[in-house]
Amino acid sequence: MIDAVDHIVLAVEDLEAASADLQSLLGREPSWRGEHPGYGTANVLFRFERIYIELLAAVGEGSVADSVQHHLAEKGEGIFAVALRTGDAASCVAGLRDKGLSPSDPMEGAGATADGRERRWQTVFLPAEETRGIHLFIIEHLTPDELLPESRPCGSGCVAGIDHVVIMSADADATRDLYRDTLGLRLALDREFPDWGARQLFFKIDGVVLEIGASLKEPPDAAKPDELWGICWRVPEIDLAHARLSEAGWDLSGVRTGRKPGTRVCTVRNRTHGVATLLLATEPRSPQPQA
Repeated sequence: MIDAVDHIVLAVEDLEAASADLQSLLGREPSWRGEHPGYGTANVLFRFERIYIELLAAVGEGSVADSVQHHLAEKGEGIFAVALRTGDAASCVAGLRDKGLSPSDPMEGAGATADGRERRWQTVFLPAEETRGIHLFIIEHLTPDELLPESRPCGSGCVAGIDHVVIMSADADATRDLYRDTLGLRLALDREFPDWGARQLFFKIDGVVLEIGASLKEPPDAAKPDELWGICWRVPEIDLAHARLSEAGWDLSGVRTGRKPGTRVCTVRNRTHGVATLLLATEPRSPQPQA
């Protein structure tokens, strides 16, 4: 029914400024610059092997532009939506309805670049009241993936991809039930950390992780909506990435040992357009002594 996390959408005020910042952060060139005829929006995309990031801005009139403007007015810039991929939108709709959800019928969508390239897709929208307040939709791409090439590196210490996307929940059990039981995503880990008062759930699908974070210090509140919160970017060489970004004027924490064993991380403090941002590198394992 659902095959992958397809892309993450960020709502931004100034598309060109946000694109320049993301290009600098990633050390990569955009994969796509285009508009959505009839939606009143324009976008810039950065594609990795399994997922892409969409910067989305309102540039005219339309239903999507209205949603973006409402989000910016209520919450400011930040993660706007998560898109999950399916290979068969119609079948996915039937499966979701069998699970008790109320998805829309598949809706045709298209985006075009200034040089005439066009991508087409079908989108299935889920009501926010059924997804714990998260803008969540399902997409089936109707044009070849080759129309959206991978983002090309344009410097040293580049970001390699997304390690995980963080969603904050006031009721971890309710959020777990939505993603595991209703949407059918694989729950890879559900663990409590009493020492720092948190619970983390990791849903892994096609190499991308959705992390659900919840506090153990407060009672569950099923009425409080979930919040799309942050992105952890994977870098092969964190010291090189830290040096590159520091030289470019980014405000960074020092590199430190991550909570996950064998990792090193640093926090990005500015120019993130409302997204909590972490860089993460996995340290190479020491060779095992020969017997």
